[in-house]
Amino acid sequence: MEIEGKIIAVIPAREGVSARTGTAWKTQDYVIETHEQYPRRCCFNVFGADKIQLFNIQVGEELRVSFDIDAHEYQGRWFNSIRAWKVERIDPNAAQAPVQPVPFGQPMPAQPVAGAAPTSQPAPASEAAPFPPQQEGGSDDDLPF
Repeated sequence: MEIEGKIIAVIPAREGVSARTGTAWKTQDYVIETHEQYPRRCCFNVFGADKIQLFNIQVGEELRVSFDIDAHEYQGRWFNSIRAWKVERIDPNAAQAPVQPVPFGQPMPAQPVAGAAPTSQPAPASEAAPFPPQQEGGSDDDLPF
């Protein structure tokens, strides 16, 4: 899963030694806020000193975070874990064009394809139809296959 937004909090890192394996571990939590009409906040963590250093997440950065969600049980209660596995920085200057709503029942407007040459000829009927024409003597159902 992915979430995009601005980092609003960096929680101090926690570290310790595993009781089972005896290896050292380190984890750090971050809070990201989306830019939707009703912003949402999500607390996620990065596990491992190497990933914490590699991602180097700072307050105020615009990020796209890819994460996995898992749940675990402890003493009869369940807890969610949102663990990031990839972090990409977003250029705040690259503003996206706002999406215009299309009224229900109207066709979507054609979007230009980057690098495609403009065409002034209509598409042939065989390409415009979503399903191939039904052949004579076919079945009575309306399935295209």
